[in-house]
Amino acid sequence: MRIKDLILFLVIFGSAGVAVFLPSTGIIFQPYLLCFMMLLLFLSFLNLDFRALLDTSREPLLRLATMASVKLIVLPTALYAIALLLIPEYAIPILLLSGISTGVVAPFLASLVAADVATVLRMVIVTSLAVPFSLPCLVKLLAGAELSIPLDSMIRMLALVIFVPMGSVLVLRRFVPRTLEKIAQRQYPVSLLLFSLVNLGVFSKYSSFFFQRPGQIMVCLAVAYALSVIYYLTGFLLVPGQHVRERLAAALSLAVMNNVLVIVFSSHFFGPLSPTLAAMYMFPFFTMIVPVKLIARRVEWAAGKPEKVGR
Repeated sequence: MRIKDLILFLVIFGSAGVAVFLPSTGIIFQPYLLCFMMLLLFLSFLNLDFRALLDTSREPLLRLATMASVKLIVLPTALYAIALLLIPEYAIPILLLSGISTGVVAPFLASLVAADVATVLRMVIVTSLAVPFSLPCLVKLLAGAELSIPLDSMIRMLALVIFVPMGSVLVLRRFVPRTLEKIAQRQYPVSLLLFSLVNLGVFSKYSSFFFQRPGQIMVCLAVAYALSVIYYLTGFLLVPGQHVRERLAAALSLAVMNNVLVIVFSSHFFGPLSPTLAAMYMFPFFTMIVPVKLIARRVEWAAGKPEKVGR
């Protein structure tokens, strides 16, 4: 683990711990969670090359459509149905987490495990454009009979959070590219600060939940790891016959999602269990990368192609 990764880990979980045990430190940040999330996405979009969508050849386009459909519709619907039978109180939290867009840090993680970065990048862009409409409609369709769900409000919120930062990057990239370069040079420390502020705001709001129901926190953690395994396995099996790089890209596109966006989004419309599950996904979000690299290396070796995966 590099020093930057260790610092990121300490900041994320340290700020969450402070908010849980000293909730008064985070109350001041609670009204500004949407703003923090938009700034995080703005910084993440700085490194995305939107020209990746220009490849419209048949095979990559078909593969992208299949992966996006599974990511945003098929997998969240299937997991929601399974959760209704096995753990019904987690059905909606699982639906929200499973149906959110591919994480904006996924291309970076793809480079760490030698996955196909271009495929992951295209998934980030396509799912980010679609999720403001797909997720609210999916929740309304599947759970609308059980909950009073403000569909229009959910669509407006997700569209605001995603499209404004994305549009701002495109406009600034066109007219003041040097300004973006200067911002990008400070991206890492600013992102750390925003992550910590989001955690302080969210976890301070649900601090009592951790003490009143500690057993449920452990269940959330177990569910988060189980979901991560399902996401990775589904993605890896989704493109059989492809090179390991492509299969890893599909796996990362499903397993690495904008769970911080789920924390902010679900805290507005749903109870504490949804943001809690999304927050607990932070653990598999980072720790699953190591076994994924090892398994990919084993698959590569078994296929008789000793190409090195990751470092």
